[in-house]
Amino acid sequence: MLDKCIRFGGRRVFGRSFTTAPSQSLDPIQESLLSEPCILVDENDRAIGQASKRDCHQMVEGSSLLHRAFSLFIFNDSGDLLLQKRSSTKITFPGMWTNSCCSHPLAQDGEEEGVRGVKRATQRRVNIELGIPYEEMKPENMQYLTRILYSAPSSGDWGEHELDYILLHRGTVNPNINSEEVSDVEWVARKDLRGFLDHVDNTGGQITPWFRLITQNLLPTWWDNLDKIENFADHKTIHRFYGQ
Repeated sequence: MLDKCIRFGGRRVFGRSFTTAPSQSLDPIQESLLSEPCILVDENDRAIGQASKRDCHQMVEGSSLLHRAFSLFIFNDSGDLLLQKRSSTKITFPGMWTNSCCSHPLAQDGEEEGVRGVKRATQRRVNIELGIPYEEMKPENMQYLTRILYSAPSSGDWGEHELDYILLHRGTVNPNINSEEVSDVEWVARKDLRGFLDHVDNTGGQITPWFRLITQNLLPTWWDNLDKIENFADHKTIHRFYGQ
């Protein structure tokens, strides 16, 4: 079990002291999720404690706490990629298009257990966000590819600073979206991705920063090699996208 963070006035995590950012008017359901315990890590993915989702996503002096996350890419049997548009009530990056599912393993229920825990968290969140049954998204059918490290400000006092596990699932699923989490979904073919992203950019929409980074740096190779994707797994490298 992970140790809890030490707290004094404001918030203090392993020697770093913060003043809690002011509260904003938030969607009640999304605000209720801010107490979830995220897993704090260092830049080498060593677990060093836990902090609430609120504390992990509040920007203080231009940064937020580094925590473990995941990004899932679901491809159907035809090789199309499922994209989702985040709901307008999301606290970070509302209304933006992104990959199939993105969230965090929690410091509970075995989700602290490295890759195994990340896959359990992915199964849980895919069910919550996309309505995909547990039996259609089994951990053993998820391919763990690699990890990325990035940070990005969102709106207001919020932002992301994540060590993100990238997972891939191949198989046709039928989303039944939770409108509190997801406002739209789209299956996109390999040849159509560039046009889809350009259309979003040119019509006032937005793309999440982590999905844009992945599409620019890693996704093309994976997509071209879906039938032998296990050959492209890299469990040693942590791709660092600071400054991009």
